[in-house]
Amino acid sequence: MTLTQEINTLRQQIQAKMPEETKAVMDQAMEDLVNSGVADQSLKVGDKAPNFRLPNAVGKTVELQDLLSRNPVVISFYRGGWCPYCNLELRTLQQSLPEIKELGATLVAISPQTPDNSLSTVEKNDLEFEVLSDVGNQVAKDFGLVFVLPKELRPIYQDFGIDLPAHNGEDTFELPIPATYVIAQDGTIIHAFVEVDYTKRLDPKEIIAALKQRSIAA
Repeated sequence: MTLTQEINTLRQQIQAKMPEETKAVMDQAMEDLVNSGVADQSLKVGDKAPNFRLPNAVGKTVELQDLLSRNPVVISFYRGGWCPYCNLELRTLQQSLPEIKELGATLVAISPQTPDNSLSTVEKNDLEFEVLSDVGNQVAKDFGLVFVLPKELRPIYQDFGIDLPAHNGEDTFELPIPATYVIAQDGTIIHAFVEVDYTKRLDPKEIIAALKQRSIAA
């Protein structure tokens, strides 16, 4: 089963348990976010990826430029370990990690949650790639991915048991829209997936295809 198929199954299971009024509020918020044009501001293929330095799950600093000096880099921006769709995506990326490495690339995932919460995400999903903490969403902003969670969704998230300020260590309620970038060693973005709908993610097979295409081109 592909990641897309698994996500569709998960979405159906979650929505089947969700009250209609909650679904209506969430659907309206999604429509408003799509209409906001936030995805249009994101970095695209051909753009240069901005360098960054972020702590990993145990507090060690990881720098993009350092990673690129050795390999192309795949970056997955996700919302947080509280998001079931993110966890499904991260687990699927872990399954594809050997092939990504075999193609000479480094995989990292970035969210606004604190290092302690990133560590919980690593442990929960048995991840063997770097999970970085972008507290304050500074890197996500540089990539053009950040939006503010609407006020009408905040009590719904609380009802789901999601305390964003606690996860992220600050109370702006800013989140990144999910995005995946494949970055060549010169810093050029060679593949970009940016999706306002948080239930849609790039299937790892597309990452593999982009890396194989880069190898052919090289």
